[in-house]
Amino acid sequence: MAYWGEPILVEDLLFRPEHSLIDQSLHSRLGETTTNGDGFGIGWYGEGAEPAVYKGIEPAWNDSNLREIAGQVRTSRLLAHVRASTGTAVQRSNCHPFRHDRWLWVHNGALRGFSEIRRDLLMAVDPTLFSDMEGSTDTEALFYLALTFGLVDDPLGAVARAVGFVEDVGHANGVEHPVQMTVATTNGESLWVFRYSSERRSRSLFFSTRLSALRALHPEVEVLRELGGETRFVVSEPLRDLEGAWNEVPESSAAVVGSGADAIWPFAPISPV
Repeated sequence: MAYWGEPILVEDLLFRPEHSLIDQSLHSRLGETTTNGDGFGIGWYGEGAEPAVYKGIEPAWNDSNLREIAGQVRTSRLLAHVRASTGTAVQRSNCHPFRHDRWLWVHNGALRGFSEIRRDLLMAVDPTLFSDMEGSTDTEALFYLALTFGLVDDPLGAVARAVGFVEDVGHANGVEHPVQMTVATTNGESLWVFRYSSERRSRSLFFSTRLSALRALHPEVEVLRELGGETRFVVSEPLRDLEGAWNEVPESSAAVVGSGADAIWPFAPISPV
């Protein structure tokens, strides 16, 4: 889940919605697995120069410290993730979001054949970045490839080049469909999201309708009056069943959310060779 808007208690984002991310960690409706109990993480922007992260290897529904801090932290920018491991170890360094300087990154999906192509992928990471990698996941590898290919200056192009590189390496090693991803990444000033898979059957991803339109549709819903007018959510699954509230991000698309107008573009990998 990504939140973008006026400062709000993390508790109201993670625990209050009917189908909150905490509920989804136990009862996912659209995910590959029903239960996502292999750790969790949140990343948010506050007073520091870099975003803060809090991660744990316990299931999100069972971490009492998460509940404690969620009731005290207020933020206008949040990324949150519940994990179901695709084969790598359940450890804190493998939990999302991943952070580098001002950047946060979360990913649902998998780089298929990762154990076979991992070495080739990691050898392409910029040497000045390599020592900052802490875990063993395909998600962190994809993040550092995007950083290597220019994420800081050109987020859309960098992710396209990173995905193109993974597909090139995967195909060279006999992996038919190397990439399955929905990704959200932010530097605290804008939020970029991506929905793409090599077989064009990507995991679910939705963005919220503008709040002014929702308030007109549902004047009876109190929570809509409590949120700021520029509120945006990007979620793997809708947080509640509310007609007109959610829009599916199109297959093979990228979108940006920021202080100006939102935009969606077609997304296609770029071979960096």
